[in-house]
Amino acid sequence: MTNILDSSSLSAEATDILLAQTRSKIALKTFDSSDRQTLQQMVECLGDSRGMVRLGFAEALGDVGQPAIPFLVEALSHHSNEVVRRAAAKTLTLIADPVTIPPLLDAFLNDEDQVVRNSSVGALARIGEQSVTPLLEILASNENDETIKGHAAWALAFIGSKGKEQIYKAYNSDSEEVRTAVVGAIAKIAEEQPEARAFKVLLESLSDSSVNVRSEAAAALGNLAHVPAIPHLLELLTRQEVENRKSAALALMKIGDRTVLEPLQNALTQESDSGVKQVIQLAITQLNKQLVDDEWE
Repeated sequence: MTNILDSSSLSAEATDILLAQTRSKIALKTFDSSDRQTLQQMVECLGDSRGMVRLGFAEALGDVGQPAIPFLVEALSHHSNEVVRRAAAKTLTLIADPVTIPPLLDAFLNDEDQVVRNSSVGALARIGEQSVTPLLEILASNENDETIKGHAAWALAFIGSKGKEQIYKAYNSDSEEVRTAVVGAIAKIAEEQPEARAFKVLLESLSDSSVNVRSEAAAALGNLAHVPAIPHLLELLTRQEVENRKSAALALMKIGDRTVLEPLQNALTQESDSGVKQVIQLAITQLNKQLVDDEWE
């Protein structure tokens, strides 16, 4: 990696002056976005030791927008200072231009600094719909570890309704990781734009061949307090997989419908796993507490 410019070439006072002048010109719409030297120096100042100064230059570069992208991408891809790379990724988040997807993907997958990787996937999430396909490819690949896939799933859920057509289509993927992430993203869609299509997919996912997908769907329906899911969750409570039974009990507790108290009691008497017993007992306790609280209102 090579520096764009030496960050020590400006004193703290000179850096503050540059920031003030830049902000003023941007506000007055007199900033020359073709001034490569100034843009390079602004990017280099993203490595300043003072957080507020870094933020100031990031916001200024964000206001400059597209003309700053080549300098930010160069810094993200090749700068030796991880502080500059981190700030470059965060600044690209402010600009959110699809043209930056390839370098952001490279940084997300390959940068040695975890903060750079986190900031890069955050930028991909902020870009939105155009990031959905590469994120799905990351989830489907066997070459990526669980940490990377977890961040990709988060980004997909963040995009939510902005990329919903691609997300719905991906529900038919052969990849368990993709389907699990898609269920999480569809839960976000249902939260943002409650629509029958989203709840239909979540209910269908309770019968998925994957234990993880079923548990993810149960958690989503519980968080959404979707009462029509109750019969399906009660059925999930009888599955042989421990994690599915736990997820079902927790979802029923969150939905908060006290008509499930009797089937939960029956499930408790038949349950052999101590961990699941604890979760079912917690659900029963919370639902009974809710009943008492309601009676005193």
